[in-house]
Amino acid sequence: MFWRYLEKEITNWEKKPYVQILFGARQTGKSTLLKKALSETAMWLDLSDPGERSRYLARPQDFIAECKALPKSNTPSLIVIDEAQAVPALFDAVQSLYDADKARWRFVLCGSSARKLRLTGANLLPGRAVYHHLYPLTVFERPFVETNAGIKQSVEFPRLLSADRPPKRLFPEVSLEQRLAFGELPGIAIADETDRPALLKSYALIYLEEEIRREGLVKDWGAFVRFLALAAAESGGMINCSALSRESGVSMPTIKSYYQLLEDMFIGFRIPAFSKSPRKYLLSTPKFFFFDLGVRHAAAGVTPGFEIVKTQAGIMFEQWVGQELWKRLGYLQQGKLFHFRSRGGAEIDFIVEMKGKYIPIEVKWTERPTETDARHLITFINDMGDKSSEGYIICRCARPMQIHENVMAVPYWWI
Repeated sequence: MFWRYLEKEITNWEKKPYVQILFGARQTGKSTLLKKALSETAMWLDLSDPGERSRYLARPQDFIAECKALPKSNTPSLIVIDEAQAVPALFDAVQSLYDADKARWRFVLCGSSARKLRLTGANLLPGRAVYHHLYPLTVFERPFVETNAGIKQSVEFPRLLSADRPPKRLFPEVSLEQRLAFGELPGIAIADETDRPALLKSYALIYLEEEIRREGLVKDWGAFVRFLALAAAESGGMINCSALSRESGVSMPTIKSYYQLLEDMFIGFRIPAFSKSPRKYLLSTPKFFFFDLGVRHAAAGVTPGFEIVKTQAGIMFEQWVGQELWKRLGYLQQGKLFHFRSRGGAEIDFIVEMKGKYIPIEVKWTERPTETDARHLITFINDMGDKSSEGYIICRCARPMQIHENVMAVPYWWI
């Protein structure tokens, strides 16, 4: 098994008297991670199994009886519920058991969709639970191969994520082009390259259809498929519900509900527009990103592969950087990610807010960045005063370059 960033945190929380709830999209490796990070389990329920799911939907009280039947011991009995969102009533059952005896059991609930939980107002155990989110692979877990300059990735992107990579088994080293072509899902990362396009197409079609139909989330599957392809093609851009409504033949309220559905299933995420600049006339529309490039390609009806990198390298590179920043901030559980665009056309790809400071970031598919590439970063830093003192251009330069007094260009392998 390969090392994952969350492994140590899940192991540490197992020793504490709290419920752990692990969310994340399908095939990000949640079950594999729990099997590796947790000690021996007394009970493991897999609610993706139709028989198990039907049984607990009909009689959730059976779960309480089964937990109470476990033998008492000096160490808590560890109980894992996989795909827990399939039976929201089990959250109430867990609370009942937890409140009755915090020392007798340790519960870990795992889920790939928050839709049903949100719609049913499910009990998410406030004050009793700690939440984790497992993302697709980061650069920490899946390093880059050597760069053209012969330098291995060795420095983390400044101040965004500080973590010592342990001397454990990491996912195979990979090039930037492979990341842009096939994404960062663990199963895809270790699959044969020739199998990856078919696996990703299956994920985008079979899994999404199965998941959505199982939970009864969409009434018109054909309309959703049309929306999905269009939304995937527009990934990384600002949300335009009216345009998608016209092209897909679906009402605007339905388009908005479909976007929310993708977020609830952890298939996509929004990056809000930055609004704290002293400049006027800023656009307020958020951008929407798919959580993984490989899934994005397949959902858009494009065969994942290197042809995409040849034709859309800059667009895919920007999305990959955005996904990496999103994952880093998610694991930190602090900081916020924004994009910036004015009505006059000034644009900054990403702005990271950390501890009251703002770090503007431009993404350029170039090996030779210039001060021209930094002009919007410089303006932003000057406008923000003491709230912003440094900006970065993430690009394909061989080594870090000081472009301006306040702007540094850094190689993509730095992040």
